[in-house]
Amino acid sequence: MTSGQNNLLPRTIATIRDGFRRGLHTGVQLFVSQYGETIFDEVVIASVVDSRVNRETLMPLLSAAKPLTAMAVLQLTERGRLNLDAPVADVLPDFSAGGKAAISTRHLLTHTGGFREVDTGWPLTGWDETIRRVCAAPLEDGWVIGQSAGYHVMSSWFILGELIQRIDGRSFADYLREEVCQPLGMENVWNGMPDDVWRSYGDRIGQMEQWGRGETRTLPWHDLAHCSAAAPGGNTRGPARELGRFYNCLLNGGELDGARLLKPETVAELTSRQRSGSFDQTLQHVIDFGLGVIIDSNRYGAETVPYGYSRSCSEQTYGHGGSQSSIGFADPEHSLVVCYAANRRVGEPRHQKRHREIVNAIYEDLGLTKSVE
Repeated sequence: MTSGQNNLLPRTIATIRDGFRRGLHTGVQLFVSQYGETIFDEVVIASVVDSRVNRETLMPLLSAAKPLTAMAVLQLTERGRLNLDAPVADVLPDFSAGGKAAISTRHLLTHTGGFREVDTGWPLTGWDETIRRVCAAPLEDGWVIGQSAGYHVMSSWFILGELIQRIDGRSFADYLREEVCQPLGMENVWNGMPDDVWRSYGDRIGQMEQWGRGETRTLPWHDLAHCSAAAPGGNTRGPARELGRFYNCLLNGGELDGARLLKPETVAELTSRQRSGSFDQTLQHVIDFGLGVIIDSNRYGAETVPYGYSRSCSEQTYGHGGSQSSIGFADPEHSLVVCYAANRRVGEPRHQKRHREIVNAIYEDLGLTKSVE
């Protein structure tokens, strides 16, 4: 069922409902807008009785919210406080350890730095210890900085967060909240939530389930320890529709409802191909990147590229997926924004199939499918 809204995307809703039968999820928040007008902003749930997801739930957005951190970094470049091509070690000297002295902020944003596997200890270790561990990590054997490519799940994003802190003086959590989320009206989006705020949300804090080996378990990601510990690469939570405000801001050249977050030329740099044609050693596919966003990579295999934006999206489409569960993206050619968050991680193969079915159905419902010649 959908909650309180007519069925405006029939194929899409049918696809999500079929996922109930297949055990893929019991609740999915979905936001779709076009030309700045909301088309769909609801939750699709299997049952009012057993679903813990509603329209107001703060869902774990995971890596789907990585681009918020990228925006924060680029705000500092606009203000002349950070040079994307200068070594990270200019701001964070300890980072030069282990052969990493030549890595720049641009390399972090394009996943060409080369220090992917770091035991950060998050969330049990504090921020400072996490940064110490990442700084101490060596460059990967055989890695050519700026040329070798491999998605960094968490390590490089902690360094981006530390750069923000050292340059601005505020904590990463406070900066993101005050300079990105609140100006965009994303009042329920947090990365590093104060204890009292966590308590005030109560049941609105979304839970994530993990499917595996024929059974489902609830992950502890909704507890205080996880919600209160900032992690720039994957601990943002909030309603899908509020993530949609972020992408509408980018589509509008960095401004939304009178609040300017970035200049149009900075948005153009963020969302254009900065890494093209490189095989990603983590994602095991050729994937193009902007600055902290994944650019449409259908040219390398529309039915195989992970976390794509549908077979019918334009080549300028950009965004980011969240591990086995979510995505946010903007398609400039169609002035389209799509964000969804499911409450169950089901393994990469099952999720990629689910994901393609959902995003392809959205394009079909909106009459945006490409003709096959």
